[in-house]
Amino acid sequence: MTSGPGHHQDALADWLRIRTQISWPCWSGTRPDAGAPAYDGFRDFFTTTRGSHDAEGTKRVLTALGMALADAAQGRRLSFALLANWQRTVLHQSSAPFRTLPAFAKDGRERYGLAPGTPARFEHCLSESNQPDLSLPSRAARTYLDVLFFHPFEDGNARAAMLALAFVLAREGAPLDQVHPLQATRWADDAGGAADLAVLLGILVTAAERRLSTERQS
Repeated sequence: MTSGPGHHQDALADWLRIRTQISWPCWSGTRPDAGAPAYDGFRDFFTTTRGSHDAEGTKRVLTALGMALADAAQGRRLSFALLANWQRTVLHQSSAPFRTLPAFAKDGRERYGLAPGTPARFEHCLSESNQPDLSLPSRAARTYLDVLFFHPFEDGNARAAMLALAFVLAREGAPLDQVHPLQATRWADDAGGAADLAVLLGILVTAAERRLSTERQS
């Protein structure tokens, strides 16, 4: 959403202020060396949260998910151009440019500002999705929150954030078979919540790997 009431504190500025100060957790988990869970958590998430009221939209976002996973399998780097390519499919539009106005979400309670350097800064943040000195769950959580709080598109940013999360995990061989536990309201100035999201992702990745190992042995 790119319009809203009154004057609001800039939630994007809040996120950028705390982003480098977050105490991202360590993670000692392992990732599958091949294969994938029989149950695709992201596909299930989109189907169950959108399918009953937006069949066509669900079909489009599932197609975009397939595109994101294919890009991950090719080891591509996350960029705005990659996100926009998926988003064109999600929104059924010929283009998905970076927004040109401040954006609002959460019934107007968060406002995401816009400055001349905002798109370039977003691009830089996306490039950090494969930062080598940060654990996978922390990088995945940070990328998810980057998309939410930069709010780059005029519409569909929650879907874009979930697709980016799926991409980052799949690129490193860590698909999830459970995604619904991630469904919660996230706030741009909540450093503890960001770290907790990384902890939860680590738990989900580890649990998926354990179930996959059990499947292989059976």
